[in-house]
Amino acid sequence: MYKILIVEDDSSLACAMKKQIESWGCEVCLVKDFQNVTSAFTEYDPHMVCLDIMLPFFNGYYWCSEIRKISNVPVIFISSASDNMNIIMAMNMGGDDFIPKPIDLNVMTSKMQAVLRRTYDMGGKIPILEHNGAILNLNDATLSYQGERIDLTKNEFRILQTLLENKGKTVSRDTLMTRLWQMDSYVEENTLTVNVNRLRKKLEASGLPGFITTKVGVGYLVE
Repeated sequence: MYKILIVEDDSSLACAMKKQIESWGCEVCLVKDFQNVTSAFTEYDPHMVCLDIMLPFFNGYYWCSEIRKISNVPVIFISSASDNMNIIMAMNMGGDDFIPKPIDLNVMTSKMQAVLRRTYDMGGKIPILEHNGAILNLNDATLSYQGERIDLTKNEFRILQTLLENKGKTVSRDTLMTRLWQMDSYVEENTLTVNVNRLRKKLEASGLPGFITTKVGVGYLVE
């Protein structure tokens, strides 16, 4: 079942879109807080976003650019401003299609289904892991927080991926060492400590102090 996130401040239109999309078997979430669209996106983790251009606080172009920092999920713009300039800008900002208002719900359905087929029949959605606003992109091994990209080494990425995959659980040092150095017959314990400390410094410098907790004598934890 595909999950669709609708970012539209006209509640009547949003509800009509939701009803239409659900009628062909998809799950739909309507954004209510137009100041925190990125948070709604990461929490819901949709397969597609339908995004109005004219929104309170920040316009759809802004939110598309924020989404593009962390994901390649398809974005369809919807707007009454359907002149060529707005359509071109929507595509240049990372949009995958454009639906003009007033919306014909049948045309909307056809366009959305076509984009979903193109996207997910050819490789699936972009996998991410998220915690407290920090987003780990599993495709390019980068971490994003508050719009800033944090480059990670291969080992730092694997450590963080393992901890986020086991969020709320303590991961033993042995488990992490096995994950990082499966091909090596022997690795000094201190090597893992050095990698974790270096990762912590990057997280702290980016505004994420205390992201990784040490359980003395056991391992590490993202709570």
